[in-house]
Parts: sequence; structure tokens; C-alpha cells
Amino acid sequence: MPQSEQELGKDIAALADGVLDRSRRALAQAITLIESTRNDHRAAASALLERLIPYAGKSMRLGISGVPGVGKSTFVEALGNHVIDAGHRVAVLTVDPSSAISGGSILGDKTRMELLSRRSEAYIRPSPAGKTLGGVTRRSREALILCEAAGFDVIIVETVGVGQSETKVADMTDMFVLLLLPGAGDELQGIKRGIMELADLILINKADDDLLPLADRATAEYRNALRLLQPRSADWKVAVQTCSARDGTGIAEAWEVALRHREMLDASGQFMTRRAAQARDWMWSEVNDNLITALQSDPEVRKQIPALEAAASEGRIPPTIAARQLLEIFLNRHKQ
Repeated sequence: MPQSEQELGKDIAALADGVLDRSRRALAQAITLIESTRNDHRAAASALLERLIPYAGKSMRLGISGVPGVGKSTFVEALGNHVIDAGHRVAVLTVDPSSAISGGSILGDKTRMELLSRRSEAYIRPSPAGKTLGGVTRRSREALILCEAAGFDVIIVETVGVGQSETKVADMTDMFVLLLLPGAGDELQGIKRGIMELADLILINKADDDLLPLADRATAEYRNALRLLQPRSADWKVAVQTCSARDGTGIAEAWEVALRHREMLDASGQFMTRRAAQARDWMWSEVNDNLITALQSDPEVRKQIPALEAAASEGRIPPTIAARQLLEIFLNRHKQ
């Protein structure tokens, strides 16, 4: 039988209390709830977030992105262990690519961070990307809030990869770290200007063994390239450093840069400005997602979708006209 509103309220209150009491099981259940697409679960998730958001917002939020094979998971594990050793509690939100065919996801990041996952001060949550662009999941922001409410004071968001759409993580974190491989050359050409301009710290990973000279050369080339780009903040000079996540070298130095960056944000007043911008971006993302869901769920719109999709795919009408017709059907039905 469906739960009454009173019963649902008690369940949400109990779940919220569990998160605030730092129960890992409650946190896992809460994130599972907010990732659900069921309408009744979405209502419960909203109620849960409303209870917990006053206890969130005090963490350091780090976004980590990088080219495939750069060693993001190895770096996150090394950084996470170092940060825990420094007295913090670390939550890692990882995003695994979903299959375009089956929609499935391997969710293997937790197994790749074996040492970090064993630590009581760490919490690792892999989630499938689904159809969401931007290197994060649709509910990454909500998961971040839940982790903050559970007492994690450093939140690391690791994206799927790097590209033009991988910049969404910069809209939900305070510091954006871009990992690159030694040997700038062709890679420098392949990195999109947008993501370079968003980076607060660029790290050349795998600076070890025979790759160390290449890493040093890449560091110089990226520093020169940054002179041609508009900095994200006038109060911050983007740092370019080398590290070896495998060997643990350069990790402490990267954390020191993160601490200096946070000090700059606090001193300049940009911390609150960025948090406000993150909230606005979250609001409009939800508006966009909910409008698309409402449009696709409208019975009259659904009737017309097959015919208009066929007409557009066969070239009988431009896709722009098909889209406009769907919108007109939806808007006409919802006029007051």
C-alpha cells in the first residue's frame, strides 16, 4: 500500500537524522533516493534535501577532470589519502560513462581506489552518467549536498573525461583541477580553450621514470599557453605543476595550492559569490530538465512525436520546425 503523507514524513525525518549522524548506510540510501527517477521518490528527495541543505555548504569542493588515461582515479586516491592524513573527511563522487547502447555502467571507480575505500574517513560513491552531459550526473549536486550534511568537509567530484561538455563540474565546485599527460605537443592542440580557461590548477600527472623530462617540458609549454587565455579570476594565477599519483610525488604540493586557492576565495569574497552562482546554475538546470520531462510526458505531445521525428529524419521538414511544432502543442495545452 502507498505510504501516507505522515508516514513518508517520518521516514524522511529518520533518513535525514541518519545522514546527520554520519551513518554511511543512511547516506547511501539517501543518494539512491535522490538518483531515482520515480515521481514519488523525487518528491521524497526534495523533502530530504530541504531538511539537510541548512547543514551543507561548508566543505571544500574540488572538481577533477582530465583526458582518458591520465590517471584520474589514481590521483584522486592519492589526494584523498593525503587529505585524510591532514585531518579531513573526504567524499568522492565519481561518474562512470554509460553505454550508449545498453545504458549500463561499469561503476568501477570504487574498485580502482581500493586503499581509499577502506578508510573510515572516506566515502566513495560511483554513479552512472546516463544521458547527462558535462561529465557529471544529473544528481551530482544533490549528492554533494548530502555528503556535506554527513560531515565530509572535502568533496571531490571526478568527471567522466575531458572535452567541450566536461566543464559542468566547474559550475558546482570551488576549484577546478585539470589533469594532463606529459608531452604537451599534440595534446596541447587537443585541449579545448574553454576548459583551460576554467582550470584553477593544471597538473601534469605521470611525471615519473622516463616521462619526467617530458612532464617538465609540458609544464613550461602550458604556462606559456596560459598567458594567451583570459584567467578565471583576476585574484588567482593558475598554477601548473607536475605530480606522480603512482609514486605520491607532488600530491602534498597540489593540496597546498588548493588551500591557498580557498584562502584567496575567502579573502576576496569570491567564495560566497561562487556558491551563489552554483545555486543559480543548479536552479536553471532543474528548470531545463523538468521542462523537457514535462514536454515529453504530455499525452498530446507524445502522440505527435513519432510523426514529427519521422518527418525530420527523412528530411521532409527541418528539425527546427518539428521542434517548434512540439513546443506549440505543449504551450497551447497549458495556456491559462
